[in-house]
Amino acid sequence: MPPIRTSRPALAAVALAVSLTACTAQAASGPGSSGGPSGGAGQDGPPAKVTVVDRAAGKPVTVTADGGTFSSVTVTDGKGGKLAGKSAAGGARWTSDRKAVPGASYTVEAVTRTSGGKETTTRSTFTTPEAGEVNKLTLAPGKNTTVGVGQPLSIVFDRPVTKKADVERQLKVTTSNGTEGSWGWVTDHSGRDRVDWRPRAYWKPGTKVTLEADLNGTDSGGGWFVRDYRTGFTIGASQVVKVDLDTKRLTLVKDGRAVRTIPVSGGTPGGDKRSWRGTAVLMAKEGTINMNSETVGLGDAYDKMVDYSMRLTWSGMYAHAAPWNAGNFGRVNASSGCIGMSTEDAASFYASVNVGDPFEIRGGDTKGVVAEGNGYGAWNLSWTAWKAKSALG
Repeated sequence: MPPIRTSRPALAAVALAVSLTACTAQAASGPGSSGGPSGGAGQDGPPAKVTVVDRAAGKPVTVTADGGTFSSVTVTDGKGGKLAGKSAAGGARWTSDRKAVPGASYTVEAVTRTSGGKETTTRSTFTTPEAGEVNKLTLAPGKNTTVGVGQPLSIVFDRPVTKKADVERQLKVTTSNGTEGSWGWVTDHSGRDRVDWRPRAYWKPGTKVTLEADLNGTDSGGGWFVRDYRTGFTIGASQVVKVDLDTKRLTLVKDGRAVRTIPVSGGTPGGDKRSWRGTAVLMAKEGTINMNSETVGLGDAYDKMVDYSMRLTWSGMYAHAAPWNAGNFGRVNASSGCIGMSTEDAASFYASVNVGDPFEIRGGDTKGVVAEGNGYGAWNLSWTAWKAKSALG
């Protein structure tokens, strides 16, 4: 039988078929291949295009995959810390849980997979600008302290906070017994922005309170936060101090029962030396301090060392020993605005009360109600009014 002759075009077609078959077999056996038709090189197409969409400080890092989905995304900062995140849009979009912070370098490593199963790893880096202004804060009460049932969680900011909602979203309060409470924004007596978290009613004794302030990378509007904050405290015994300026008596109520009544003398009626009324929270037990009337706008009325001083407001109202006023205790309000008592009574009372104990002060002739930012006056607002001071509604 004579040999079969094949034309050159036909030979070329055979050679092409052999070449495609070889390539298909190689892709099927390679990493990430499905081994089936969808794993063929002809259906893999080009690798997914990875784009870092958001790379600005104050925003979560967002990465997209065009033409594929993410198998994994790893975002690492210059210190080796990693940003956790979640995928969305069917796996074609990834967003970090935390925001990028100012002045940081990030490396994004993304592993993408095409519909044909082909995996590709891409890496990119970006750097955020340094913060122009940095905001810091002061927390009260102190960490791991035990405080009274009226003590709010209070945060005072070094710089203005114009983006209050953005900041408040980063503040998480957890209690051991599910205490209901709310943040409220006030102006501190110093003039700085402040946000307090108070319960609906006085704390229950034994409650453990923690704050997680994940502020790193948050723009307050007056400066960037460049760190997170953590604190925690415990609520002690149930103690409420009731001060009646009309009867000139102070009563310590513990667990709902009156345990001590002390004769006192409050602020002189009819002028600037009157006391404040409403609920003031014991801010600090300051011991023996110098009290100078010029610091509270009362001229040169007094300048003396005072024992057993217990601060109630930033504006200078204290409960303290006032032996020079002994003839007026229980009889006449004749102080310069403070609640004075004998040295013996002050020593015993000072030892009994705790920072955070509420002083409920009433009387017919006072300067007015303690303001929210003048110490801790949040209890002078109804629950509805207090909740309305949250930036989150």
